[in-house]
Amino acid sequence: MCARRFLIAVFILTLLVVAAGFALFQWGGDVLLRQATPKGHFQAARAGGAPDYTLADSWISNPRLRDPGTDDPAHWLPDGVTHGALGTASTFYVHPTTYLMGDRWSAPIHPDPLTEARTQLFVRSQASAFNLAGGTWAPRYRQAAYGAFLLKGADSQKALELAYRDVAAAFDEFLREAPKEGGIILAGHSQGALLLERLLREKVAGKPIARRIVAAYLPGWPISTTADLPALGLPACTSPQQAGCILSWMSFGDPPNANFFGEWEKTKGLTGGDRRQDEALCVNPLTGTQNGVAPPQLNRGTLIPTANFRSATFQPGLVGARCSSGLLVIEGDIPSYVPPPLPGNNFHIYDYALFWGSIRADAKNRLEAWRP
Repeated sequence: MCARRFLIAVFILTLLVVAAGFALFQWGGDVLLRQATPKGHFQAARAGGAPDYTLADSWISNPRLRDPGTDDPAHWLPDGVTHGALGTASTFYVHPTTYLMGDRWSAPIHPDPLTEARTQLFVRSQASAFNLAGGTWAPRYRQAAYGAFLLKGADSQKALELAYRDVAAAFDEFLREAPKEGGIILAGHSQGALLLERLLREKVAGKPIARRIVAAYLPGWPISTTADLPALGLPACTSPQQAGCILSWMSFGDPPNANFFGEWEKTKGLTGGDRRQDEALCVNPLTGTQNGVAPPQLNRGTLIPTANFRSATFQPGLVGARCSSGLLVIEGDIPSYVPPPLPGNNFHIYDYALFWGSIRADAKNRLEAWRP
């Protein structure tokens, strides 16, 4: 029992580091940022060779190459929820930052056991929301270490470039493997959402593949409706029956931190325009609409996890949400999650868990609305 408690404590502490790293990017903190900086300069070789996405070993989930059974984290379901008839969509999911080491700028494809456990956790609690829509492909990739993800400079850019190169290659293989006539759901979080933004701009916008996109779920990283969205080739979701659109949100308790967008607003958008907090995209996952408002009764289910999401209860009607100044502000009977929210009431880690049941229903609705 003592050993189990120790492992749970380590697990919780490492999740706190992930969340704290995201907060550092937003709020600064020169000393802590220096501590987060990976040692030396970027060297692609330290992350190992590029993954071969024709091999099962390069995927966390892949219904063609891996058994989508109980050991597949994307196939996981909370207690009381059962698998129904699969839809005709294929989901391409990119996990968030899980590599917390400072020994290199890019993580190897097969990292240390704790990084692997964190990765499995996020796939289990996020990608699982889409397993009713059809098969899920979740690639391993040489993710930028959390320090690289937070910092500016040539080394950071090279690490993010390497991560994107892997995700782009995985997407190409996904397109070869997924059913040719079915719809496509793109989903990610944090670093994963950022990489999918670029993928939308470079591999989807203005191309025939855009007609196959059921929806793109990109929470955990801000998108400017004026400086970013026009470059992504898809509009914001304004109706729950709309297909071919983008959902993005960033979850905060009330009152939210008013300075959250400080660093982001200093950067230029994908179109070259200025980014502003009041123009950040917020699509409420409870309503499926841009700038939506919903009471707790509309929430189809929040995940209440055990220590490592091996199991979780599923409780509807707990948490409501409203879009306000680019943030998704939550209210109601908010679970006492461990780790707790970040300063400023930032529920970044729980962008999916808070609304898991509604995201699941939203994907089903958009798939039904999608037409080839």
